[in-house]
Amino acid sequence: MADLDLRLVRYFTVVAEHGHFGRAAQALHITQPSLSRQVRRLEQQLGARLLDRTPRGTRLTEAGEVFLPRAGALLRSAAEAAAQTRAAAEPSRLTVGYSTAVIVTPAVRELRRMHPDADVRTLHLDRHEPQQALLEHRVDAVVTRLPFPTDGLRVSVLYDEARVLVVPLDHRLAGKESVTVDDLAGEPMPRVRGSDPAWHAFWRLEPRPDGLPVPDGPYVDEVEDKFELVAAGQTVAVSAAAPGFALRPDLTSVPLDGVAPSQVVLATRADDRSRLVTAFRKVARTHLTGTVPPPAQQQRDDAGG
Repeated sequence: MADLDLRLVRYFTVVAEHGHFGRAAQALHITQPSLSRQVRRLEQQLGARLLDRTPRGTRLTEAGEVFLPRAGALLRSAAEAAAQTRAAAEPSRLTVGYSTAVIVTPAVRELRRMHPDADVRTLHLDRHEPQQALLEHRVDAVVTRLPFPTDGLRVSVLYDEARVLVVPLDHRLAGKESVTVDDLAGEPMPRVRGSDPAWHAFWRLEPRPDGLPVPDGPYVDEVEDKFELVAAGQTVAVSAAAPGFALRPDLTSVPLDGVAPSQVVLATRADDRSRLVTAFRKVARTHLTGTVPPPAQQQRDDAGG
């Protein structure tokens, strides 16, 4: 049997994660026919069919179920080997991951000031990537929001963000001083494909006190899709009141009463005690507080990348 091509293995895991060739192709930034051909090449190398197409997308075959966890372990092992090799050659490099509407600039600037010879980089991550990006050594630290899977990670809370309800301007709850979960009874909420169950429940405020299920709105992939559905009156949504939190002009936010806040955390690999990771943990605790830097400073930070 030919040696496995790790690129093909990764393509398979992305299709398995999304359950759909089209969405996986978008995530990988390749065409769907090309992705289908690459997965078929992998199946030929393995001598087994891994995926079955269905009217709703794809599903794993029995062989695919067996291969998927091993594929993940193979990719993690390869990434760790590459990362450790790079670390030996480039001991002064750190990549900080961050999620949407999370500002890491003040801590990154301070780390660069303290270690001017270090190569400190930043990388935006999708909501489902923090744990995977860390364990695959694509990043060395992540600043993001709970909940997400944290096995193998060291996680510490940096600050809280209130959660708010987002509604269109003409919604019955728009303009209220605050609302409770009970006020949302019967209001549909968007669903996110492939999201972690704990994350999904947290942002849909599940389970509800009355024990009733939350009406399902349409599926969304991006935050812009979610807000478009809210503006169109098809759903309401819960969001974090992040630093610089701003909505499109046809939407408004209402404070949620009696709802625990979202927590912004710093996550690193549990066994990573490198000099730069330790230094970043210290500066993150003092420089990432959930406040927005003054406009002039923020403009300079953004220009500095």
